[in-house]
Amino acid sequence: MNANGGNGKNGRKRRKRWMVFGGLAAGLLVIVMATAAALRPSHTFDPDKLATIERGDIARSVVATGKIEPLTKVEVKSKASGIVKKIYVDAGDRVKTGQVLAELDKEQLQAAVAEAQANLEAAQAAQQAAEASYQKNLVDAQGPDVPFLKNDMDRAHDLYKQGLIAQSVMQDAEKNFQLALNRQMSAQRSAQMSNAQVAQAKAQVAQAKAALDNTLENLRYSTITSPIDGVVLSKDVELGDAVSSILVLGSQATLVATLGDTREVYVRGKVDEADVGKVYLDQAARIVVESFKDKQFQGKVTKISPLGVEKDNVTTFEVRVSIQNASGELRANMSANAEIILEEKKGVLLVPEGAVIFDKNKNASIEVPDPKGPDGRQKLAVKLGISNGVKTEVVTGVKEGQKVVLQ
Repeated sequence: MNANGGNGKNGRKRRKRWMVFGGLAAGLLVIVMATAAALRPSHTFDPDKLATIERGDIARSVVATGKIEPLTKVEVKSKASGIVKKIYVDAGDRVKTGQVLAELDKEQLQAAVAEAQANLEAAQAAQQAAEASYQKNLVDAQGPDVPFLKNDMDRAHDLYKQGLIAQSVMQDAEKNFQLALNRQMSAQRSAQMSNAQVAQAKAQVAQAKAALDNTLENLRYSTITSPIDGVVLSKDVELGDAVSSILVLGSQATLVATLGDTREVYVRGKVDEADVGKVYLDQAARIVVESFKDKQFQGKVTKISPLGVEKDNVTTFEVRVSIQNASGELRANMSANAEIILEEKKGVLLVPEGAVIFDKNKNASIEVPDPKGPDGRQKLAVKLGISNGVKTEVVTGVKEGQKVVLQ
């Protein structure tokens, strides 16, 4: 009895030990397998590390950054001085050539015209008087009675020699002739003087007429008109402002308004000297402005500066890109980027720049996911085309839709 009982207890103990050992072994196996799995390299790529070969359009370009400027811009200044009495336009208004923009107070100018007119009439009257005096002196200077008196004197001499008349009669004839000569000489001198007076009177008339023309011109200048068809870019005076004449102060004269013809505008930007050699006249360009980020405007290169400007050890050249702006959407001083197209291709295979690898010989390749390859990827040699700095054209080596690894 006791022996059999002891054997049963020993058997239960052995089974319990085997169960413990089995559990420990199973746990150890799980740990080993988990560790092996953790240490095994993973060939699964984060989606952010993959890109797809796509077909699209690409262009190689140079970007010139600047401001929108009207092709024609005019600063309107007055040729007359005065006070602004009326303003007919405001910023943004469209104007035509000859359209009245503003008017100055005309009261003083009209008074000046009346005064100048009176001065001209007085000068003309003085001229007429001088001419009449000259004509009278001219007749007297011809001495119409001198020949007759000379004949009388000669005849008196003959008669005196014949003893037919007294000496006093002969002397009276000589005296009359001499007086006539004196009157003729005096008239000739007066004629010369009156002729000078006529010339002076004519000069005074011309001077008075010029003064009248000047005041009339100032009166016309007090009405300020548009010299071009365009848009009022800015209105720079208000009612009651004093305006100085450009004829007096030149460039320092009062600015009345700034006009611009915005039917054609341009971007004046700067291009680095490394790229300016690729830019030429009439080269196509695409323009993007901050106000229309989702819209592109077409333009072309119309000017390339022959002289570079160096700043901070960087030399740039000014380039002008012109744009047709019949709709008037583009406005002066808008910030703009003009993308000058150097080369453009459509419907080609494109890969992100970040996927391209270059070796020391500058041979290009890309990596594609491959579970059987080293690190789960495979390297493919490719031939590249043009690049825009973000994407690159792939000529050979890959297919559309293929996944590539971003480095």
